[in-house]
Amino acid sequence: MPHDSQPHDSAPLGPVDASAIPRYCGPETFARLPRLDQVDDAAVAVLGIPFDSGVSYRPGARFGPGHIRASSKLLRPYNPALDVSPFAVHQVADAGDLPVNPFNIEEALATVQAEITRLRSRGSKVLTLGGDHTLALPILRAVAADRGPVAVLHFDAHLDTWDTYFGAPFTHGTPFRRASEEGLIDLHRSMHIGIRGPLYSEQDLTDDGVLGFQVVRSDDYENDGLDAVIERMRRRLGDGPVYVSVDIDVLDPAHAPGTGTPEAGGMTSRELLNTIRALVGTDVVGADVVEVAPPYDHAELTGIAAAHVAYELLSVLARNEAAHQ
Repeated sequence: MPHDSQPHDSAPLGPVDASAIPRYCGPETFARLPRLDQVDDAAVAVLGIPFDSGVSYRPGARFGPGHIRASSKLLRPYNPALDVSPFAVHQVADAGDLPVNPFNIEEALATVQAEITRLRSRGSKVLTLGGDHTLALPILRAVAADRGPVAVLHFDAHLDTWDTYFGAPFTHGTPFRRASEEGLIDLHRSMHIGIRGPLYSEQDLTDDGVLGFQVVRSDDYENDGLDAVIERMRRRLGDGPVYVSVDIDVLDPAHAPGTGTPEAGGMTSRELLNTIRALVGTDVVGADVVEVAPPYDHAELTGIAAAHVAYELLSVLARNEAAHQ
């Protein structure tokens, strides 16, 4: 069987060979990569966090990590769009799922922060598979602890800068308000992309600007074009560390029906993947893909989209690393 262990100082272990092990067999890891305990260390750790206690509408994102992994089996080791083999440039490994308390949100957030801190202390950047968007807050706490305030590039149909739900301060609709209040976010470089749909009031947008975000609406892709959106994004991000957070509901429900709070009029998967590819050369310090809820998915549409988003993020990290080798 593949991935028994990694010889010291060897080349990175990649996915198992699909010509020898059928895609419907083999390890149940992301892209059939080795587990973290099978390698000496990893430049990038893919961590699942099966948690959805912060959702306000349809539950099910706790099953997202397993669904994304199952939907990633067809991924191949070479990315022609970015001309990179993301698993050969440096070691990428699956860190498994982090067990968190589903009945105590604050305890769950502390568990997530501790684990992200632990993985980063080992030298790993972390790509998180959620789980609901509440998880972005403890991840940003861990990242900002050693990098300071970071630009947040947030792909989502929703702002996620609301104050509370039912008086609760920690939910999937509040992580970026809390992060801004805690000084984790660079107020001059952060951005939402893909925003659409009704809001509670016009004040939501005013508050969002004060909290440090510029907004690219989903319709801007249609009205201004992909290149214009990318130029706005790159100009806003500038230099310095960037954390990328992708709520899969940024995609139109036609491309990603399996999510808890779908909104009509979203981005296409092509638009999202091409926008992520444009992050090559940006100092991406971590990322997440969240809000995949398989109970509402059909034919793995959402899972496949999420797996490809994660793959492009890993490819960006590999291209950036290769540029420094």
